Parts: sequence; structure tokens; C-alpha cells
Amino acid sequence: MTGTTRDVDVLIIGAGINGAGLFRDLCEQGLRVAIVDKADFGSGTSAAPSRLIHGGIKYLETGELGLVAQSTLERNLLLRNAPHAVRPLPTVIPIFSWLTGIGAALRTLFGSTTAPRGRGALLIKIGLAMYDFYGARRRVMPRHGMWSKARALSEIPPLTSGIVAAGTYYDATVRHPERLVLELLQDGVRASPQSEALNYVQLLDSDGSVVRFALPDGGELGFRPRIVVNAAGPWIDHVNTALGAPSRLIGGTKGSHIVLDHPDLLRALNGRMIYFEANDGRICLVFDYLGRALVGSTDIRAADPETVRCEDDEIDYFLASLRELLPGLAFGREQIVYAYSGIRPLPASDGTAPGLISRDHSAPVMETEGDRNWPIVSLVGGKWTTFRGFAEEVADMLLSRLGQPRRVSTQSLAIGGGRDFPADAVAHARWISAVTADTGASPARTEALLDRYGTTARLILAHEAERQAKPLAGSCDYTLAEIDWLARNENVVHLADIVMRRTALAITGRLSRANLEQIADTAAAALAWNAGRREKELEATSKELTERHRSCFEQPGSQLTSSRFS
Repeated sequence: MTGTTRDVDVLIIGAGINGAGLFRDLCEQGLRVAIVDKADFGSGTSAAPSRLIHGGIKYLETGELGLVAQSTLERNLLLRNAPHAVRPLPTVIPIFSWLTGIGAALRTLFGSTTAPRGRGALLIKIGLAMYDFYGARRRVMPRHGMWSKARALSEIPPLTSGIVAAGTYYDATVRHPERLVLELLQDGVRASPQSEALNYVQLLDSDGSVVRFALPDGGELGFRPRIVVNAAGPWIDHVNTALGAPSRLIGGTKGSHIVLDHPDLLRALNGRMIYFEANDGRICLVFDYLGRALVGSTDIRAADPETVRCEDDEIDYFLASLRELLPGLAFGREQIVYAYSGIRPLPASDGTAPGLISRDHSAPVMETEGDRNWPIVSLVGGKWTTFRGFAEEVADMLLSRLGQPRRVSTQSLAIGGGRDFPADAVAHARWISAVTADTGASPARTEALLDRYGTTARLILAHEAERQAKPLAGSCDYTLAEIDWLARNENVVHLADIVMRRTALAITGRLSRANLEQIADTAAAALAWNAGRREKELEATSKELTERHRSCFEQPGSQLTSSRFS
């Protein structure tokens, strides 16, 4: 591989959700595609969303009706195509007045650059009715409803008595977004074996014909593309500069979240999300995410994705908002098990309130110029929910430029472990029974891994059957054999890849020092790390988790420390 140059139809730089979606689509059309990322797959902005697949109800206020229509369709398609990863999420909107906000909403609709405050029951009712209308295509979930104040307080007792009513509707959550990115890449390589997906490769330079990258082993690899796609998200302008085509396309905003260990809150939520307006008019949310309470998000102008983290003032904001919304519960920093932040790669937009910058997408093209003999297509904006539709639009444009017909639609194409996923209770029971018989796993273990990986669970259970399925230390249901399979089969390069992206151990706060050591031992054996490399990986991962994500570790011989939250 060292020093070689490969011809490809399309080179995609950036393996987040937009790049991965486009990679899969182009591979399904039989093209030879390379996708590269300077870090791990899905480790940038794509690892920092609110973990929602939603139709964008708030975009009704800004008049982005086309975006709402596309988002609700794509949400419905994902519920069908990735049922292992995307699940329905019943949602409650607390309402604090009957008529407030109509005038402000109309001003926003007609171009006001300030966000509306105080959305009343009439406005919420109109918005939810419109949301149902736009979500009718491929509908898979119930329509909206309205609760009286008494019903809302009965359903969610800790809720503030200051409400007058509540609206209810359904959106969806993506349970493990980083895995969905990986599955899209794996599907692409499966469809086009001559294509490749590479992580931890650094862009070096380009002579206008060949784009060169440094590989993790110290070698170099060049690609001679017909078209380059810049899918680097908040790094788009940096990449274009490195390619010799400076741009100013991105004007990102920062979104932070915290994850709480709060059983009382989860009992009150009872599987629902509360989608609420904080006292500054910002829309926030809280819902049960894999047995923890996910709280988000902020919307602050920011530009440096390398150093972004959830800051103390943002944590104060979240906790104050929760205390005001749910005065019947206690909230404190000691409940935080994880925090994360990312830069939304929104289009440059001076003078507009961050919350009103369009979440729609575009793909501007810089045509060939001077020594550069390939065009650069930059993927600007967009959001998690619409990645497939965005990829389809860009793929059609690239296919036209390359003179290739579209041969496969991705609209009904299952993703990863969603392939052959049991569609109803009878099929579900039959699948559990068959895999249990084939692998010798218990029905409970088979059920747990089907829930986690979809039908890919069969391969992992078979791997566990060949090895002793010894559980990791602590209160988590991962096994060493499962970790070994992930390390060997999912492009793992670093220890952090496993604990932060291939599993949900870090984000759910179920990562102790003891099981981190076990995972490091397992990864070292699978990936042939020596003792020095193992220690280096442990140190780097621990530092990233504690300094950037506010994780706590149980140190040998000590109590769980939470001093960083004091």
C-alpha cells in the first residue's frame, strides 16, 4: 500500500454521516469510490447530535416547509430501513399559555432574525397538525394529540404546575449514530468491493491530479479521482484550502449535551421525550437514552471543532432549565456521567440568530481550475435525519457528470443490521429461536444483541460461541468475546474507537477503570499491540474521556470521583 496511487471515480474526504451516506449510494451504483477520514469514522460532528431522527417541527417557524417534508419522509424511511438503530420516540411539549407567540411566529416566518418566545397552545396545535400533514408519506407512527393540564401532571408528576396544557406527537431517536455511520460504509464496500473506506489518514497535499494522504503505519497513499467530494463538515474550508481551492462556506454553531444518571427522571419520562422551551426561548430536550437521561442542546456560534467541549456555563444552563421545568426533581452536577459537544457545519450566515440559521443542505461545486483537473463538491449543512436524501441528490448530480445511470434506489434499502430484521412479533420470536439454536446462546442474550446490533448479532453470537463469553467487569452487559469481535471486524485503530463509537460504554457512563483495562487487554490481543502501545492507548483514552467528556473512572482502591463537577 505504501507509496501507491489508485484511480477512483469519486474521492470523498470526511467519513461523517453525509460522507458515509454518499459513499454507500455511489457504491450501490457500481462506482469505484474511496472515502477517507483524518480520525475515526463518525467521530466528529456526527458523534455529537441530539441523537434524534426528527422531522424538524421547529423549522415550520422559519417557513422551511420543504425541509420539514423531506425530514419527515426520511424519518419514516429510517424507521423502516434501520429498525435496529432508529426507534419511535413519543414526545411531549409543555405549553405555558393559550395564545402567545402567534405574532412572533409570523414575523419569523417572514424573515425576522430573532427567535420567537412563548409558543402558546393554539400555535402548538397548528404546528402539530402541519407536522402530521407533512409526515403522511410512508407514515409509521400515530398522529399528534393534546393533553389537558391535569392529564399532563398526572402523566409526568414532577412537571411544573405553570403549564396550561401539553402537546403530544412522535419523532424518533437513533440509538447509536456512530455505528450507523460504520454500517453505511460497510454496506458500501459490500456493494462495491473495489471501493474502500479508510480512517486515520491525514491529507498531505495535492498536485491537481493526485491527492496524497499519510497512513497510520507511516506510509503514503494517493488517489487520482475524477471528482472530489469535500464532506469534512466543520473542517470543509480547511480541506478546500489544502486542496488549493480556498472557500468560506461554513459558519458553524456549537451544540452541547449532558448525560445524567437519574433514575427518578427516567421513571417520570416513562419512555417519552420532553421537548420544551427554556426561559431564554431556546428549544431544549430531555429523554431516556439507553438508560440514561440525555439533555440538550445549546446553539452558540463557534468555529474550532478541534477544541470544542461542553463548558461549565452550558451545564449550568441545562441544570437550571431542568429545575424550572421539573421542580419535583433534584438536579446536580454529580449526576453527570458524560458530556459532549460538536460544531454544526451550517452555511456561513452573518447576522442571523444561531437558532434561525437554515438546517437545509447544499452542494456547491468548484469547477476545475488551473492545475486542478477535478471539480470539488462541498457538502454544506444538512442534518442527521436527511443524510440519505442529501446523498441521493448529490449522487444523481455526480452520476450525471460521470455519464453513469442510477441503477439502485436507496429509498427502501436496509442499512447494516436492519437487513432481514424481523418485522413483527412472530418473525421476531422465530429469529430468536433460530439463532439461539444455531449458536447456543441464551434467548435473553440473543434478544439483547439483536436489540444492539440488529441481525449482525448472529455473527457476534457465533463468535461468542467459539470463545468463553466472559462478561466485562462492572454493571454492563458486554462480553470480552463481543469486544474481540468488534476489534477484529470493525476497522478499530485505537482503544477510544471501541469505548466511544463501537459501543455505548462511554456515553452511558458504564465504563469503569476495571473494564477499560479489560477492553485494552482484549484489543491488544486482537490487534497485536505490544505493552507500550497498550499503555499509550489507555492513557490517551482516559485523558480524552475525563478532559473532554467529563467522564469519571473508578480508580483502584478509591471511590468514584466527581470532583470535576464541583
